[in-house]
Amino acid sequence: MAECTYCEQDLEQYDAVLVDRETDDGRTQEGAFCNYGCLSAWLDETDAATGACCRIDV
Repeated sequence: MAECTYCEQDLEQYDAVLVDRETDDGRTQEGAFCNYGCLSAWLDETDAATGACCRIDV
């Protein structure tokens, strides 16, 4: 059973929001969240988005 990284709800009943982080070795799963509210709260509490930026590969 997979659980929400933030609230620990069972993710089976949700269309989970998955977050990966790019590393030198590829991608690593950072978390799985039951909704965007939990993702937003987790980002605020952990500062996981600090220093992050979007990029467009063309």
